[in-house]
Amino acid sequence: MTKIPQRGALINSEKGLQNSLLTFLKKAAEKKLFDAIMLPMQVPSGDSFAWILIKDMQLLDEATPIAPIMPVNAAKAVKRLTRKGEGSSKIAVLIKPCEVRACVELAKLNQIRTEDIIILSYDCLGALPMQDYIKDPVWGKQEFSAILESKNWNSQFVKPVCKICDKFSLSASDLHFGIIDEQLLAIANSEKGETLLAGMDMKADQELENWKQYIRKIRTKRLASKAETFEVIKTKVAGFANLLDTFSECIGCHNCQSACPICYCRQCYFDSAVSKPNSDVVLMRAEQRGGVSLPLDKIMFHTGRMAHMSLSCISCGLCSDACPVNIPVAKIFSYVASETQKTFEYTAGESFGDALPMKEYKPEELGELGKLVQNAEIQEGGHE
Repeated sequence: MTKIPQRGALINSEKGLQNSLLTFLKKAAEKKLFDAIMLPMQVPSGDSFAWILIKDMQLLDEATPIAPIMPVNAAKAVKRLTRKGEGSSKIAVLIKPCEVRACVELAKLNQIRTEDIIILSYDCLGALPMQDYIKDPVWGKQEFSAILESKNWNSQFVKPVCKICDKFSLSASDLHFGIIDEQLLAIANSEKGETLLAGMDMKADQELENWKQYIRKIRTKRLASKAETFEVIKTKVAGFANLLDTFSECIGCHNCQSACPICYCRQCYFDSAVSKPNSDVVLMRAEQRGGVSLPLDKIMFHTGRMAHMSLSCISCGLCSDACPVNIPVAKIFSYVASETQKTFEYTAGESFGDALPMKEYKPEELGELGKLVQNAEIQEGGHE
């Protein structure tokens, strides 16, 4: 479990969350506590947001620290920024808790390096569905501003997975911004976070008990909602017939795969030539079965993806945002992931220190198979 610090530093938030965060970042930049910062910025067309790496701190005035939508999980941007190895610059990244958890999982999969980045996070009130925002960006901005201003943790307009997210607060970030009523608290969660606060001349002298109770109340409601949702989703994936019905409208676009921050393989089996049979094979299948549904192997694609990444699924909901036919992919994957992770007593993205099951293991954990591996190693050593 993430160890919650006992004290935090109070930040003046009279001008709203967005402005308070920008003011904090500007002061940190002025004090040279980092060389650049990555955070969301609205694109020129006004209907979406992009992750921008800012070196010229004057551009911070145009940034939106808490964006109303998630066009891309920030972990993908962090991966592109860090995967080539150690850099010479110190970079701060301001991201949602689910994006922090994705960074943790990708770090365990050797896709992200965290040595040169300072991860900042905040209590997340959710994000609007991409489809809704794109239809009416003006409404989206107004509605999300109202959500932030009123601290509405139960908005009907946020993404379905946000409504049932119980991991919306402190995660494995270096510095976390806690939200309670009209207060904003800077909570150091690592040595990097403590160094950042010290550099800002900010003292962690505020008790966090009220904030913890506030977060616990919200989490309790979310957990109840999550349990109800999963009872419904369970019926959609229990048995092959239900899977067929649930994914019957899938058009095989693989958008969910492309949007997923955990799907990092450069060549996916389902996009390879091996998985695309020629017409003779398709006709043979049709003859054997009396007919085939096109595109082929829809169930195999979704169940294969679940098997591949459910241990690391962090329920960001990008898969549903990307689905053009409105299949509740995110709820399904969240449910399957919760069952998979429960089986392995693992919580995706909770800590950099937790070993990722199926990637790191001890031979004795494998039972009879482990004994076979150990015997093979002994025999191999005897032949050297």
